[in-house]
Amino acid sequence: MYTVLFIAMAISGLTVACGFYIYLAKDGKKAKRLKRMARLSVSLYALLVAAFLFFVVPGIASAASSTNPSSGMGFIAAALATGLATVGAGYAVGAVGSSALGAVSEDPNILGKTLIFVGLAEGIAIYGLIVSIMILGRL
Repeated sequence: MYTVLFIAMAISGLTVACGFYIYLAKDGKKAKRLKRMARLSVSLYALLVAAFLFFVVPGIASAASSTNPSSGMGFIAAALATGLATVGAGYAVGAVGSSALGAVSEDPNILGKTLIFVGLAEGIAIYGLIVSIMILGRL
């Protein structure tokens, strides 16, 4: 367990160091090579997190409930549905909201249309919440 944590910390440190060096670097070749290295370290980190979720979490999830060993995975699925939907909604509202603000500053008559698009982006979080409620209802 501690080795996985140590590897994750090393990969995270490498990614942050590459990012700072790319930010401060003036040479284009070194920055291009370091961008590749940063992409590689981020993908390694994602693989490490996936392996952690695949091997460690099922043992923790099955230990959470003695009557139904698969109910722990249901709780994790509900949490992931809500969490990922809210992250996606936040990203969507940020992109749509800034674009809508720019459009409204040029033509104030389109405020109603832009509010519809922002509302649609916020609906993503509601869908995630509904899915997680449906998952919790099946446990």
